Amino acid sequence: GDGAAAGSYGYTNSGYSVYEEENDRLTESLRTKVSAIKSLSIEIGTEVKNQNKMLSEMENDFDSAGGLLGATMGRLRTLSRGSQTKLLCYMMLFSLFVFFVIYWIIKLR
Repeated sequence: GDGAAAGSYGYTNSGYSVYEEENDRLTESLRTKVSAIKSLSIEIGTEVKNQNKMLSEMENDFDSAGGLLGATMGRLRTLSRGSQTKLLCYMMLFSLFVFFVIYWIIKLR
């Protein structure tokens, strides 16, 4: 009787040990995966911070370029208005000159 009980206790104890080892192995595997996910999430966070910083710098660069482009367009508008005024003055002077030349030709006839 005692030998059979001791034998079955040893079998149960050895089965428990196998399950315990399996649990330890799975726990260690899970710990390794969690550690890998943690380091990956930290790297992703660092990359996101770097990308946000780069986007902010690009936004500032685009804002300054937009301001420069706006100022340049304003200067071009002013320049084009001025050149239209000059062109209009030249056309008026040319028209007056042609008018006086035609008047002088008619007067001489």
